[in-house]
Order: sequence, then structure tokens, then C-alpha cells
Amino acid sequence: MTAGLPLRCGGHTVGTYVHRPDIEGRLSPRPYLHPLTTLGGTAVTEVMPDDHPHHLGAGIAVPDVAGRNFWGGRTYVRDRGPTELDNHGEQRHLRFTWQDDDGFTEELSWTADGTELLREERTLRTRRLSSTAWELDLAFTLANSTAEPLRIGSPATNGRPGAGYGGFFWRAPRTGAPPLVFTADAAGEDAVHGSRADWLALAGERWTLVLRAADPWFVRTREYPGVGSALAWRTPLTVPAGGTLTRRVVTAVADGRLGPDEAAALAARTTR
Repeated sequence: MTAGLPLRCGGHTVGTYVHRPDIEGRLSPRPYLHPLTTLGGTAVTEVMPDDHPHHLGAGIAVPDVAGRNFWGGRTYVRDRGPTELDNHGEQRHLRFTWQDDDGFTEELSWTADGTELLREERTLRTRRLSSTAWELDLAFTLANSTAEPLRIGSPATNGRPGAGYGGFFWRAPRTGAPPLVFTADAAGEDAVHGSRADWLALAGERWTLVLRAADPWFVRTREYPGVGSALAWRTPLTVPAGGTLTRRVVTAVADGRLGPDEAAALAARTTR
């Protein structure tokens, strides 16, 4: 049975956190945020679209953890391409260890074939930035549960150039023309994809997302609207036995299509 937790910001409901999803195994079941909206009520996430049924709103997904797929769908295999494999993992909600009106801390188990590979602590908080914008602050720590080093990879590290996705990912709704994407120094999918920038804006017709993260940006606007912060852009990451990996992504969700100056000003107001 699907179970969801209302997500609020200053008393205003801005979405749902689905912590016990009821979806098939090949989609790599995992908690996700959907629907999410602007303060004005415009939808800013999409779930299980026809083009990529394994895209689940906004959340954390990794296509290669020690050869297990926690992203969903096909697995990119070197010299074979995207391949259907029986290798899907699951992020299992264990418990909420802290909750209040504007956030929570959650414990999760990343499990494949009955074996826990990672134990995660995930903290999510919301904050109102203005009358037209709110902030989603998501931090996660992945702890290696095994006795061996764990390799975290991506299709790019397995031979598909430019496909370094995996980590935090936000699937936006497809409405009208493709969204604009830009940073302080670059504009357009080709220029921004794979770059590092203090902030990135994805701007639809009635909404804008302004994200801040340390990893390279994975961007799609032409094929579908989505953006992510890539853990293994060109080279794999290794989490040693007993080791941890910590990341934080802060996203401002705004009504309207913001320009570069407005997006920069909003980025400056987000939590650092």
C-alpha cells in the first residue's frame, strides 16, 4: 500500500513525500516527492511518465551501486547498451526518527536480493523564502553496510558518455515548450550539462527551480524536463567498508519564469 506524508511549508501544503510506494520492482521502489507545487499551486514534479516510467518526482536514485540498479528501468552495460537485467534494488523506509510541521529525518535501507548495501539517513526541511517561493533542503548520508568497498557508478562510468546521472534527481512536468536552463555563467542544455556551478535554474512557463549543489549538473530539456546532481559524473565513487558519503541539495521553488538576475537573487536567499 502506498503511504505518503504531507509536506508543508509554514503551514502551507506544498506536496507529498511518498515513503512507502506501491510500485513494481523493475522501477527500483524508493521514497519520492510527488506531487510538489509552487506556493501558487503550479505542479513542478512528474511521476512515472510514459517516456521514463522509472522517473519518480524528486528524490534520490542511483543506477549503479555495486552492480545493482537503484534508478529503475534498464541498466547500461558496456559494449551492449541499455539492457533489461534482474538487478533492481529497493530503498526501504525504516522509520522517521524526527518530525515536525516543516520536515523530518528518515532512516532507510538500500537492499538488493535481501542484502543491505547501504543504510541511509535522510533529512528534509522546508522554508518559506518569499510570498512566491519556498525552499526544499534535502541532505543524505549513505553508510556502507557491507564488509567490502562499495562502488557507485553511472552509465557514463560504464561507457556511455554524458550520462553521468545518479544522486538527487528532479523530474519536472512536460508542458508546452521545453524549459530554459541556465547558471550564472552559461545557458542552454549543451552548455550547462556536466558543468559545476554554485546554482542552476530550470525555468518552465509558470515555475522556476533554482538548485544548489556541489556535484556536476545532469540536465535534460529537449528529451524531457529534468535536472540532477551527479555523484559519479565521469569516474566511480567508492565508499569504503564502514565509510559514509554525504551530500546536500537545496532547491528554491518559485512561481513564474525567472530570469538570470532574479534566479541569482533567489539562490542567494537559500540556506547555505
